[in-house]
Amino acid sequence: MESDHLSEVFDLVEVRGVVSGGFAVRGPWFTEADVSEAMKFTAMVAGRARLWADGVDGPIELEAGDVAIMNARSWLRAEGGGDGPRRRVDPDPRFADAGPVDRSVDDVIIGGRIELNAAGLALLAHALPPVAHVRASAATAGTVQGLLDRMFDEGAGGRAGSAFALRQYGQLLLLEAVRSYVDQAELPPGWLRVLTDERLGPALSLMHADPGGPWGLDALAKAAAMSRTSFAERFRAVAGVPPLTYLHRWRMLLAQKELRDGDARVGALASRLGYGSESAFSTAFKREVGESPLRYRLRHRAAV
Repeated sequence: MESDHLSEVFDLVEVRGVVSGGFAVRGPWFTEADVSEAMKFTAMVAGRARLWADGVDGPIELEAGDVAIMNARSWLRAEGGGDGPRRRVDPDPRFADAGPVDRSVDDVIIGGRIELNAAGLALLAHALPPVAHVRASAATAGTVQGLLDRMFDEGAGGRAGSAFALRQYGQLLLLEAVRSYVDQAELPPGWLRVLTDERLGPALSLMHADPGGPWGLDALAKAAAMSRTSFAERFRAVAGVPPLTYLHRWRMLLAQKELRDGDARVGALASRLGYGSESAFSTAFKREVGESPLRYRLRHRAAV
């Protein structure tokens, strides 16, 4: 099995898709809200809608199976159901509904937020536009639509264990949305693009499998079956940073994960990640994260 770099990074930055509510409505409707979350998503289970958000020109047309991921937006508005006087509806955390849902007639929407740690927020925010419109495609429509149907049924059904089920479905929906976005969009240089670049994959596998290794351009270029110059140029064009800068940032992500969840001493962690001394590691960590490794560990342990 090939290395799954996207899963590795998702684990490190602790990405979670959290469903906050939904609704089903028939006839002209609208909903609007201020957005406080750094990242929010709206998913169209059935029907059609138009979505607006600050920083976006014109409405985004949502169809069944579409997902919109809002990146650092302050407000949103959506409407649907044809012409005529519109009544306001708001997502309900209990998915409250006035009657049976007919997906052939009703507009059905699920909303939620994307939770991730500070490092992950910086990575994902850089990789996505103000609103990432993930369209249902032939390749993913069945999977995404099935997830959306199950999510709404769980929320509306109120069965035992529904909260747990919604957490799992939210994770899978986010993963499918990111996969689809990678396939559909022209990604800017950054981590999301480099993680899915097939030519650079072998070099990434070396860095991810042995982050403390003495990797240089020659070894990484050889793994990618490219010349040193071609490899360096392609890596920078795809990742937005040189290979060794990417390696440093990967080490820092691993360090943050260990300091939050593990018990390794800082000196042992420094050695494992390829730093010549605890002092060199601590200096690099503080420059990247803004505080020393020990202070970072204590702060996160205190918050648990």
